[in-house]
Amino acid sequence: KVFFKKKKWCKRSWHSRLASGSHPVPDHDLPPRIRDHQQLQLRHRVARILSRLLSAAMAAASFLLSPRVTLPLRRGSRLLVSCSATSSSSSSDAAGGVGFQGRVGFQGRVGFLGLGIMGAPMASNLMKAGCDITVWNRTKSKCDPLLSLGAKFESSPARVASSCDVTFAMLADPESAFEVACGANGAAEGMAAGKGYVDVSTVDDATSKLIGKRITSTGASFLEAPVSGSKKPAEDGLLIFLTAGDESLYKRVAPLLDVMGKSRFYLGDVGNGAAMKLVVNMVMGSMMVSFAEGLLLSEKVGLDPNTVVEVISQGAINAPMFSLKGPSMVKAAYPTAFPLKHQQKDLRLALALAESVSQPIPTAAAANELYKVAKSLGLADQDFSAVIEALKAEMQSSQH
Repeated sequence: KVFFKKKKWCKRSWHSRLASGSHPVPDHDLPPRIRDHQQLQLRHRVARILSRLLSAAMAAASFLLSPRVTLPLRRGSRLLVSCSATSSSSSSDAAGGVGFQGRVGFQGRVGFLGLGIMGAPMASNLMKAGCDITVWNRTKSKCDPLLSLGAKFESSPARVASSCDVTFAMLADPESAFEVACGANGAAEGMAAGKGYVDVSTVDDATSKLIGKRITSTGASFLEAPVSGSKKPAEDGLLIFLTAGDESLYKRVAPLLDVMGKSRFYLGDVGNGAAMKLVVNMVMGSMMVSFAEGLLLSEKVGLDPNTVVEVISQGAINAPMFSLKGPSMVKAAYPTAFPLKHQQKDLRLALALAESVSQPIPTAAAANELYKVAKSLGLADQDFSAVIEALKAEMQSSQH
């Protein structure tokens, strides 16, 4: 076909060529009127596509934010939920019956006992998810940040448990955990059928069983749920829950555990969660001592300890703990994420657990002695990585 005759446009040939689509006409060959028309059509087409994308995005947002969304849970899954406050009537509010209904089905008010290094960020994450939280702490001033966010305060563990459907407890040691649960004005005094008590403290299995027995004697349900993780994972909602006890309570509070943690394990009977936590922390404490020895040895033979940290971080023995703690240990700085006194306590409990089943753990026993030395040096409230100072002290004493 001939498209041009003496540089004049052949309209008939152009129309047939454009209609066929088999031989596109270059833009520069089109008359200005036709070019402008095609550009206008293109703009309209782009506008329609953008409008459809915007509508789809708004529909997706509406679906995700709907209060009726229910998401399936799998054990060990990572799921963040949001809980919205609801009330049925002013009379039920006055009676203390108002709770909240989470978007994964949890209903009720949540109590939290113990707002230390771990408890405060855990309770804070529940509040950020929209949960109705009532708190208690021996030192009331530690409750102030949460109270400013809208949390309620009660004067005793018993009053918290009485006003809440599920109560969490994060205490420093077995003695504190038992006293808060079973002592005078303890949580057990506020428990009743239908309520649940979740102890996320690190205690020995015997203490956990005693607490569980006292709680269940009231008709309430008990779940032990010690956590693996320190301050930063608690703040970021990345804890690991090691649960055991009442399985129905475990399923009931699973949405709350998923707000505070990245994974959860159900381990069966009460005592198994406590035992798992002690095994994990026994390994962690021993690893830290070995790591500290490596840093000091490298410096002694003329190596750069920072390079040691980097080499380890790229090998098979890499662990986040080494990369996180190593640089500050080289500088002799120990910002507290997991107090040294708690690591020593966990090693002591692990040794007792091993003794009860006649299992020798000589490495952990040696590590425990070093943590005791570090405590005697006034480092109890420093991070557990300060155990390196005990090794330095022993090195200096051997030189004299």
